[in-house]
Amino acid sequence: MPFPKDFVWGVATASYQIEGTTTSEGCGESIWHRFSHTPGKTRNGDNGDMACDHYHRYPEDIQLMSEMGLDGYRFSISWPRVIPQGKGDVNPLGLDFYDRLVDELLKVNIKPFVTLFHWDYPQVLQDEGGWANPDSVKWFADYVDVVTRRLGNRVKNWITHNEPWVYSMIGHFYGQHAPGIIDIPIAYKTAHHLLLAHGEAMPIIRENSEDCQAGITLYTLYSEPATDSENDQKAAYRNDGFINRWFLDPIFKGQYPADMVEALGENLKDINLDAIKEASEPIDFLGINYYTRNKVTWMPDLLPLQFLPAPMGNVETTAMGWEIYPEGLTKLLVRIHQEYRPKAIYITENGAAFDDPPPDGLIVDDPLRENYLIDHFAAAEDAIDQGVPLKGFFVWSLMDNFEWAEGFSKRFGLYYVNYENQARIPKRSAQYYKRKIATEKARAI
Repeated sequence: MPFPKDFVWGVATASYQIEGTTTSEGCGESIWHRFSHTPGKTRNGDNGDMACDHYHRYPEDIQLMSEMGLDGYRFSISWPRVIPQGKGDVNPLGLDFYDRLVDELLKVNIKPFVTLFHWDYPQVLQDEGGWANPDSVKWFADYVDVVTRRLGNRVKNWITHNEPWVYSMIGHFYGQHAPGIIDIPIAYKTAHHLLLAHGEAMPIIRENSEDCQAGITLYTLYSEPATDSENDQKAAYRNDGFINRWFLDPIFKGQYPADMVEALGENLKDINLDAIKEASEPIDFLGINYYTRNKVTWMPDLLPLQFLPAPMGNVETTAMGWEIYPEGLTKLLVRIHQEYRPKAIYITENGAAFDDPPPDGLIVDDPLRENYLIDHFAAAEDAIDQGVPLKGFFVWSLMDNFEWAEGFSKRFGLYYVNYENQARIPKRSAQYYKRKIATEKARAI
């Protein structure tokens, strides 16, 4: 069974990871600029000041996409580039950049899929409490209004947030990402307001972008018990609640999962849990980011989560240390389809970091990434065969980039980036992806 005729083959990036020019052209400071310039926060002290210089090199990057035969490009808008102080005056140079980017994509028949928030939050708003401040919902709504008024006549696919779990928990529960806070109640306030802001933004997007499709992208993980014991099965369910259901249930059911509310207890005492029904504004699609699975074991004293990752054993992993488990993508997609019934699903990120060798002439040999993609495309096809309304697949990422706390040490790209001269050098995985797209389009005719 071929992929659907209108299936979108794409790549994904994020503003702070590739754009550079974060302290000029009217761009305000983001929390990631502050965090990456704080000693000890990122590997080798790397930061996104230059990154891939996409701000200046976007025509070259779009040409690479066009040559691959892509249908879609998922990118994000930098909030502080558009509104440097987070609220108030707009930076015309910032909006002009995204105008040019969208127009260049449309010239080569690539659909822009725009993510409105992919973690580069204005630092001045963080100084006012950030997403833990209830006013953050209105701040986001006003920003969304500015962007969608400007681009809504041409952009017809919108994503409110990227991975609110990662932003709220890795940034505020574990403190490993910007803004580097370790405070469980603040992490859950942050998650709560992200979800409310999503609900608030959906009608604004629809009003400003006629006939558009709009949704949200969630980080998802396939959770399995380490053994068949009842306790480990409880651990897997708790892990699923922590990562998946805490966001899926509000969006599709208008409520938080009761078992997680009980487990979190006093950590939620300052949150109006009933207000979460406002997050269940109907969406046109759900974006799923999938990379790996978690095998977990029960730890009764480890409150409030009560689970720990189990030893992985002898399994294949990426350079991030993540198990390669394509079957989890099929299982997760089928489960989400059966339980939540989204109208449509896009895989908005899937890819892998490996220790790529330096370029050998005009190409980088990366057979591990090629095999990874082959297996995950097959997993996506299996999900379609089982009735999942999967509409597209966006590979992470177009090119090597600033990998958050890992700096430039991890390479996810289909194109190798020489950070000394900003040269883009194709990897064999890029050539494979080009062939895959051409083959699938020929099958679908």
